[in-house]
Amino acid sequence: MDIKNVAMAGTLESSDVQVTVEPGDNGIELTLTSSVMNQYGRQIKATILETLERLGVSSARVTVVDKGALECTLKARVECAVFRSCGQSAENIPWGGVIR
Repeated sequence: MDIKNVAMAGTLESSDVQVTVEPGDNGIELTLTSSVMNQYGRQIKATILETLERLGVSSARVTVVDKGALECTLKARVECAVFRSCGQSAENIPWGGVIR
C-alpha cells in the first residue's frame, strides 16, 4: 500500500495512541514516544512494524505518541491511519480482515 497523504488516527487521551503517517522515500521511518517506553517500548515498536508490513507499507514516515494503549488499539490506529492516507472509502476497507 502506498502512503499518498498525511493522515492521523487516535487521540492523546490516556490509554489511547495517536498515529500519524506521511509519505516517505527511505523505508519506514518510525518516531515513537510512549508513557510506558521503558516497560513496553520494544513490543510497541514490533507491533507497529508488523502491522505496517501486513498492510504492505514499505515506505512511510510514522509518528506514534502512545499513552498506554492496548495492543489491539495500537493495531487499529495504525490500520486506520494507513487506510486514511491511501484515500480508501469506508465501503472498501477490510476492517480487521487484514490484521491477524
